[in-house]
Amino acid sequence: MATPSPFQKIRIDAAGQRRSLTWYRQQVQRLQDLNRGVNRELSRGRDLRNNVFIGDLYLFRYDPKHKATLPYYDALPLVMPFNRAEGGFLGINLHYLPYAMRFKVMGALLDQVTDVSNPYSRAKISYAILNNASRFPGVQHCVKHYLINHVQGRFLEIPNDEWLAAAMLPIEQFHGAPKSRVFQNARI
Repeated sequence: MATPSPFQKIRIDAAGQRRSLTWYRQQVQRLQDLNRGVNRELSRGRDLRNNVFIGDLYLFRYDPKHKATLPYYDALPLVMPFNRAEGGFLGINLHYLPYAMRFKVMGALLDQVTDVSNPYSRAKISYAILNNASRFPGVQHCVKHYLINHVQGRFLEIPNDEWLAAAMLPIEQFHGAPKSRVFQNARI
């Protein structure tokens, strides 16, 4: 039997039941050696992709082109692409949001999934939908342009039944500022 991914461990523990944000945080805290598990997922062959599709969720390593001039950046983004852009794509990096905001935004994104019975069904997402997401302040803070030639390795595709668990994992890797400052900027 294959070892479950860090995302699957949380979903399995949830036993298919709706849980509170506090419950998910407790599950995250119970995971041991989370970074090693993420590194293992990024190096295994399962669900690794060479490119991205609009409306899917991906975890990948990233080395920004202008990192020397950025106030901060996430070297391990969790991104849902919503549009193609020159040299890459535009996407929502959920790591830029505090956990409670992630929970709400992920709920809205899951509402956009076309076929919830299929874990690889994509969300119907566009910039227009994001602009109408004014009830989710901070979303504009996490819209980023990712250049394909600055992605290190391949993209780990996250099945939609693991999106919430993936979003709640504290695996962001900010450089240039502590996550408390990044999260504070999302609330402005």
